[in-house]
Amino acid sequence: MQIMFTDRTVSISDFKKNPASVLRAADQHPVAVMSHNKPAFYMVEPKLFEAMLEEISDHELRQTVLARLAEKAHAIEVDIDQI
Repeated sequence: MQIMFTDRTVSISDFKKNPASVLRAADQHPVAVMSHNKPAFYMVEPKLFEAMLEEISDHELRQTVLARLAEKAHAIEVDIDQI
């Protein structure tokens, strides 16, 4: 069973007929576009897509910070005024 990340769906055939009406009916919510009863892709508005990318970026930055903190014992202390 495949997990769906929205309760709004449309068949790919109906989506092809009038994508703009699907977007309007979605009322800023994501829509799963279905092919053979499985999500082929999700339609999201640009604002939501940008927020998703921001969350991914934040997560990647957090992973980098945690990795660098784990290496803190090997760090060399410097005086900022000497740089």
